[in-house]
Amino acid sequence: MNGLEALVLGILQGLTEYLPVSSSGHLAIGSALFGIEGEESLAFTILVHIATVLSTLVVLWKEIVWIFEGLFKFKMNEETRYALNIVVSMIPVGIVGVFFMDEVEAVFGSGLLIVGSMLLLTALLLTFSYYAKPRQKEKISLKDAFIIGLAQACAVMPGLSRSGSTIATGLLLGNKKEKLAQFSFLMVIPPILGQALLDGLKLMNGENVVGDIPTSSLLIGFVAAFLSGCLACKWMINIVKKGKLIYFAIYCAIAGLATLAYSLI
Repeated sequence: MNGLEALVLGILQGLTEYLPVSSSGHLAIGSALFGIEGEESLAFTILVHIATVLSTLVVLWKEIVWIFEGLFKFKMNEETRYALNIVVSMIPVGIVGVFFMDEVEAVFGSGLLIVGSMLLLTALLLTFSYYAKPRQKEKISLKDAFIIGLAQACAVMPGLSRSGSTIATGLLLGNKKEKLAQFSFLMVIPPILGQALLDGLKLMNGENVVGDIPTSSLLIGFVAAFLSGCLACKWMINIVKKGKLIYFAIYCAIAGLATLAYSLI
């Protein structure tokens, strides 16, 4: 992977992590077009996901400080309930990460056919959430947090948008769109940091998880993903508030059909 490829893929990750179009799907498409496969692609994917987590910390730092200030009051309050919702939302993806990681990694190397199919599923979810008009709730409940967490766990599939799945699921459950983007972005921080810790342990044990990628390419991809992620995170929060997700459904449908056609050529 050269510097230009790392730059393009890093920007692609940063933008698509927050926009409901599947960052993993677009990275798989970009990697296939550049001829990047297997371990090399997976290692780069992990790194740029960490970069976008850092962009979340930068953009939503006030909300994160608010949560921790409430936690250190050591009593049940609004901040503690919010943190508890995040913990509950992590349970499904935690189970997938602990018991099915080998299967997930195998899926990432299975080609573009599944990516195209999952992009079409993302388009379907976004369309349903756009036209559904459930009664809106004031707060995200523990039950809803768990169901949204199930959507996040399903979104480990390349091409199935994590932000699109979690936000669409929350909207279908009747949660207010103003709250969902923020919750969706905050709930992904612990799982990705957990994955980063596991990969760090692999490095300490002498396992090569970065393949033959030059250090310069890793740095370029990381910085590109971080900066574009900061921009996309702010943009997506405003988009969700305005309810413009149908345009992304159209995009995912077109991208999914194009990816399926490319994979069958």
